[in-house]
Amino acid sequence: MAGNRDFLDPKVLSRLMGLPMHARSPMLGSVTGMHRSPIKGSSLEFAQYRKYVPGDDTRRLDWRVWGRTDRYYLKEFEADTNLRLVLLVDVSGSMAYGPEGATRLDYARKLAGTMAYLAARQGDAVGLWSSAGGEKSPDVSPIHLPARRGPAHLGLVLDSIGELKPGGGTSLVQSLHDAAEQVSQRALIVILSDLFTESAELRSAIQHLRFRKHDISLMHLLDQQELEFTFDRPARFVDLEGGDAVLTDPNDVAKVYRQAIREWLAEIDEIVRTTGIDYHRIMLQEDYAAVLARFLLGRTPKRSGRGR
Repeated sequence: MAGNRDFLDPKVLSRLMGLPMHARSPMLGSVTGMHRSPIKGSSLEFAQYRKYVPGDDTRRLDWRVWGRTDRYYLKEFEADTNLRLVLLVDVSGSMAYGPEGATRLDYARKLAGTMAYLAARQGDAVGLWSSAGGEKSPDVSPIHLPARRGPAHLGLVLDSIGELKPGGGTSLVQSLHDAAEQVSQRALIVILSDLFTESAELRSAIQHLRFRKHDISLMHLLDQQELEFTFDRPARFVDLEGGDAVLTDPNDVAKVYRQAIREWLAEIDEIVRTTGIDYHRIMLQEDYAAVLARFLLGRTPKRSGRGR
């Protein structure tokens, strides 16, 4: 039975259809596509020269080089391949932050669903991972759908995105380590999360993914009120991940809270700087279509001139 797919907006899909999704690093795929591969093939993008050895295809000999050097060299080209897109969605309790129908997870659904559709439309493989709910929410099971091509698999991914539910403590770090071990071939892994976890543990998990040669994009979802802390009257603050509620006067904690937020964001920026990942700090108040357009345009390969 098909799940609810109201997170897909036909107008947004139409608007973004002309923007291809590119990998920033070479991919290893099973079919011909539009992404750079580390395996040498016969596409139009020249890679390097290699000395001829007996048995090589003589049709690839560069006779101009032979005429200048009296030596035999072959031209090698970068093979184009297809992309594997793996969407890793945080489903911890804090992803339920926000009004009904416009929570952090609802926003993540729109981003993930639209990216899945666009990638599948250009012939790429799509997979979906979600973090488990943890001890405080054992009914929230993780989703591990491997990256595959085809409309039937896309339908399964979209239905699963629609069924995601937030709950329990965060298991994001463990999910990242699991993905690093279990996503066997190079992939574009897009992480959608509020990153409410220990910075040192997050750094270790991202480094694990980088060690496995994955291209990582981090979609950091935040609400403006979380950063500015504009509460002005006594309130009960509820821990969405199962901790105790706290009743306090915001004026008593605002200064300390804002300082802690600045330090935390600085730690995230340092992780991004040292790991070289693609990072997007996104406010829930932003138009998600504009966020995705920025994401896609930022990954467009820069063409270098070949003129003399």
